[in-house]
Amino acid sequence: MPESAELVAAVIGNPQLPVAQAEALLAAARELGADPIDYCSHRYGLADEAMRRAAVWAGLAFSSIIPRTSDAAVPSSRIDSFAEIRSIREMLFDREVTYMAPTFEDFVRLRAYTASHPEIRRRTCVTPSRAIRTALARRSEEELLVEARQRLSRRWPFALAHLDVSRRARAIFLGGATILAALVAASPWLATIVMLPLLAVLMLAPSLMRLAALLQPSPQPAPPPLADAELPIYSVLIPLRDEAVMVPQLGRAMQALDYPPEKLDIKFVVEAQSPETVDAVRTLLADPRFELIVVPDAKPRTKPKALDYALPFLRGKYAVVYDAEDVPDPNQLRLAASTFAADPEVDCLQAELVIDNGGENLLTALFAGEYAGQFRVLMPALARWGLPVPLGGTSNHFPVATLRAAGGWDAFNVTEDADLGVRLARLRYRTHMLESKTFEEAPVSLRVWLRQRTRWMKGWMQTFIVHNRRSRFLLTDLGWRSFLGFELYFGAQILSPILHILFVAGLLVQLIETRQPPFMPFDLRAALALTVFVTGYGGSFAVTLVGLWRTGQHRLLAAQALLPLYWLLHSVATLRAIHQLVWRPYYWGKTTHGMTRLARRFTDLSHPAPGLQPPDRPRREGPPAASAWRRRFRIPGR
Repeated sequence: MPESAELVAAVIGNPQLPVAQAEALLAAARELGADPIDYCSHRYGLADEAMRRAAVWAGLAFSSIIPRTSDAAVPSSRIDSFAEIRSIREMLFDREVTYMAPTFEDFVRLRAYTASHPEIRRRTCVTPSRAIRTALARRSEEELLVEARQRLSRRWPFALAHLDVSRRARAIFLGGATILAALVAASPWLATIVMLPLLAVLMLAPSLMRLAALLQPSPQPAPPPLADAELPIYSVLIPLRDEAVMVPQLGRAMQALDYPPEKLDIKFVVEAQSPETVDAVRTLLADPRFELIVVPDAKPRTKPKALDYALPFLRGKYAVVYDAEDVPDPNQLRLAASTFAADPEVDCLQAELVIDNGGENLLTALFAGEYAGQFRVLMPALARWGLPVPLGGTSNHFPVATLRAAGGWDAFNVTEDADLGVRLARLRYRTHMLESKTFEEAPVSLRVWLRQRTRWMKGWMQTFIVHNRRSRFLLTDLGWRSFLGFELYFGAQILSPILHILFVAGLLVQLIETRQPPFMPFDLRAALALTVFVTGYGGSFAVTLVGLWRTGQHRLLAAQALLPLYWLLHSVATLRAIHQLVWRPYYWGKTTHGMTRLARRFTDLSHPAPGLQPPDRPRREGPPAASAWRRRFRIPGR
């Protein structure tokens, strides 16, 4: 039997495997563009056992872990190549041992070499590649933390949250916001000729943007899907903290992805201060697609710092971020890779986020409507207009080279997704929407919602301050159209909740003082107020209702009658965010997940997930039927 066929037989644990079948396995792996050991490991569910069997075949020692005997850090200049390193040296008692993760061809050569040089067995040990990355992280912990916190500063020596959100900058921002809010509140008593331009800019322009978004055409058709052999390695980043309860669901959702398993690089990025979550992820590591990265406990304790810490370990050409509660469409990665291939000028793809527990209570219904308007109406319009797109915190896809060129995420910004969207626009990178859904869980209690929304609003304020500290540079980077779009859209997101509560208070005061209905007597001021009311509130209602209609969540339409009350909650969250911006600017208000009573129903995992069948069994092509997928997760059809 040829050595290559013999190695395949050894790896799958069948020494009697016919040569023809072994060669068929080799041909299938090479056609896919995968290393045959990885191919067998994933197709037969072997994980580290495949490397152990290959090591035994080559006559070499094997260890699934690398003992810590050295504290010598890898030079920081090599940090971005951590994913490519396949060997590392450690002292073991009285000798230096090279721990290596050989490829299939390497094993064939090593067997011949060790036969003529048997002494190499004392100095060589085979180990899984993810064990090498774990050892590199352990050795270079401090360097990785420094890189996570400072990588962005090399790309952006300005526009950084920990430098530019200073006390002075916060004071100026809050002073300006207070003055604008006071002017709007005092508009009935001020000269109309002075207030008309101000109100038009502050209130009418953002409303007109919303109305214009409703008129945008339907999305472009999806590109032709790439064949398995054409698909690149795809990295998936899943940052977690105190999310042990969500890990089983996450594992099932990731196993359901319709993507060649050999080309999946799924990394659970877990904070060291949540040991229960670390232990929960370790139960999934028998699946060779999964890898655990433990982030040392260090300030700032934020999601973007964890993502930056993991960035050097990405093996894929593309990367996506998923949150703890996410259930993406099974074909989302395949569609994203095909879209990037069809248009190499695209630098970021944002999938549509859909709330799948909107029917749980009124709060989740209103949250679902907000998401539907944001991701189905507003963000597609911003992308089509070429304006800065405030990314969602999940399901954004990037070429890894783009992420590194942009400097990664701002470790100190608590709404790092929106901030990154602005940075991509400043670099003139293109962001498009991806016609694929990721299903998420809305907060089911007011306490959790308020904590999450406070963090979001504080992050929007941070982003607005950071990028406006040097407005001249911002204008140069964006161009005047995108500059105005950024100022109007981001400014409106911050000011609208404050103006809403002032508007409601003004109506109540008028009703009490004059005992007349709103907008009476009808004069120029009343006409302006009525125009603002119709365009502002009407536009927001329309965006929400159209978004729900387009996503098929018709049963949630009636609940949107309570939107004015929901906007008052936004006002409360905005005031809390202002307080935190002053006293706790980098505090990360953690969202608690897994509280919904509408359990998501997954497939029976006693059967292999797509892509895990041995090669002699037929493999399903394409995602499961849409109706079956929706039934599985209780998701309304479109």
